[in-house]
Amino acid sequence: MPFTVLVVDDASFMRSMIREIFARGPFVVAAEAENGEEAVRLYQEVHPHLTTMDIVMPQMDGITALREIMRLDPAAKVVMCSALGQEALIAEAIEAGACDFIVKPFHPGRVLRVAQSVLGLNEQFLPMARPEAPREQR
Repeated sequence: MPFTVLVVDDASFMRSMIREIFARGPFVVAAEAENGEEAVRLYQEVHPHLTTMDIVMPQMDGITALREIMRLDPAAKVVMCSALGQEALIAEAIEAGACDFIVKPFHPGRVLRVAQSVLGLNEQFLPMARPEAPREQR
């Protein structure tokens, strides 16, 4: 079963790069948005398993879009994408509900590891087994 991804970035080359990275795993980029307003609308249409969200965008920035998505779906899995030097914005995004962040320029392995972690998958992209509750001894 492929995991759906919504890719949000105002730069088309960044969306393309992220799309290529997710082509390496059990992911399908279900939709792409170039600003936060479009991201919120598409999130409601697609209900992706994972959303990657740029922080700095025109019309509606990534943190505002993140807050709106979290209001609509408190269980949303959103990973923020930032440039170096945006630590304060990353902290604000985590506080607003982001699951994790990746820093530009992207390293494909890091992007996939963050996606695995956020979605609770192991290295083979399978759901991680939940530990069983200890059995009572008789």
